[in-house]
Amino acid sequence: MITIDVSPAVHSRAGMGRYAEKVATEAAKKRKVSLFHNQGAGAKMPKTLAQLPVKKVMAGYKPWRMAVLLAQLINVRLFSFDRQLPDTTIFHATEHLLLPLKSIPTVITIHDIIPHLFPQYHTKLNYYFLKIAMPLFCKRATAIITVSQASKHDLVEHFGISSEKIFVIPEAAAAHFHQPEAAKMEQVRETYQLPSNYLLHIGTIEPRKNLNRLVDVLLNLRANGHPDLKLVLAGAKGWLVDDFYKRLEDEGLTDIVISPGWVEDEDLPSLIAGARLGVQPSLYEGFGLPVLEHMACGQVVAASDRSSLPEVGGDAAVYFDPEDVDEMSKVIDQLLNNPAEYAERQKLGLARAKTFSWEKTAAETIDLYDLIRENYANRQ
Repeated sequence: MITIDVSPAVHSRAGMGRYAEKVATEAAKKRKVSLFHNQGAGAKMPKTLAQLPVKKVMAGYKPWRMAVLLAQLINVRLFSFDRQLPDTTIFHATEHLLLPLKSIPTVITIHDIIPHLFPQYHTKLNYYFLKIAMPLFCKRATAIITVSQASKHDLVEHFGISSEKIFVIPEAAAAHFHQPEAAKMEQVRETYQLPSNYLLHIGTIEPRKNLNRLVDVLLNLRANGHPDLKLVLAGAKGWLVDDFYKRLEDEGLTDIVISPGWVEDEDLPSLIAGARLGVQPSLYEGFGLPVLEHMACGQVVAASDRSSLPEVGGDAAVYFDPEDVDEMSKVIDQLLNNPAEYAERQKLGLARAKTFSWEKTAAETIDLYDLIRENYANRQ
């Protein structure tokens, strides 16, 4: 029995939640899978996972994280969770939280080490927790999955983890990310009161996403040939965002920078396809799933040249230095004014998106489960 921690999916935690849901859904088609999650407030199991057996822990997010870390720090043998998972042969932690298990081999997916690289972009509590926890969890896990070569490189360089212990298995866009029908696009436009001419950013609103500079780019473009252009920020509010929203209010920008908040999954393809361009200016991404989602919907992406984003976008996306507002403006302006280049990159993006799939991700993950099970059995 493979037990997969789907806590991020149950608590709707953006990219990690999508990852947990898709890996569990696809793995269950080929292996016997059970689920695990902490309950907490607002927990809701995705419909795609509702038929699978599940083990719950009645604890909120913060107390549960602290309990797991303390158990790992004090003594795994004393605080092992093995008895609560009696039929489990492999446990997969899909977020940065590894249960204390002494006789069950474990896999942990490390999406990124952003708190280690950019401590200024996290709350102090979250930073200190992950500064202690992530290296420990990586050390304790039987194997580690990263979603990009960039994240693997970071683990080796900053945590001293052996590269042989790390397996790169990319994510993918969900199947419903494709070019939508005109009627659906119109419905979504009305539902979210979208402008007719907008750049689109998808992702949790937080400092690492570099949105202040993106607003500067918008103002540049509006002053230089694109007076009607607006910016739509689709995503829930994260942390340390008060100053960003205060700027929008103070400078009277709320009419041109539109923040609809969380957008339902089924509506995202129409939101993407209706934009003039997708823009992902993040200073760091462990994978950058929105880049793939944009390309799968036939949208061209202008993206940061940092971390994993070029790895995902390949030759389909156009890249810029995310700390250079003038360069960002120039790249976006060129795409907005050059239909031929846009069409070529749209074609390249659609082809590239097809090379990623959750079926492929799950198959490679199952191969890793089988490898671990075989190696672990040989040690007994």
